[in-house]
Amino acid sequence: MTRSQRGCLAFFLSTTLFGFAASSQTVKGFIGNGTAKRGVSTRGSIVLEIPHGLHVNSNKPNNEYLIPTVVQLTGSGVKITKVTYPRGSDRKFNFSEKKLNVYVGTIVFPFTVTVPKSFRGKNISVHATIEFQACTEEVCYPQRSEKVSITAAVR
Repeated sequence: MTRSQRGCLAFFLSTTLFGFAASSQTVKGFIGNGTAKRGVSTRGSIVLEIPHGLHVNSNKPNNEYLIPTVVQLTGSGVKITKVTYPRGSDRKFNFSEKKLNVYVGTIVFPFTVTVPKSFRGKNISVHATIEFQACTEEVCYPQRSEKVSITAAVR
């Protein structure tokens, strides 16, 4: 079976037989306890929840052909650090000769947001886009992109 045929088969299986599992990951986010103080850095996080039986490729999956998990953050009027990627778990799968680095369960991607002392608004918003590819032990689903907006009151 050619690489193209395998890709078509994987897409067919993911959209017909296992479609329910491909969309079952959830993404949410937090900034501090819902508040941020002017002139101070506040910790935030993006949380990806992966149901039992699925995994997603880590940010460094150990294979150039796998799609890494990537989190992008934007916000207006605030300074946001790059997200910190947690270490994944090295796991062996039947379709790969070497171990792949993956995320399973609940994965937290921390970052910090700083509200300038001169900020005049009452709330801040951080927008996150997380791109990932979910897989079972046998098939990988098409890449997905999820967006979440997080707000916090400024004091």
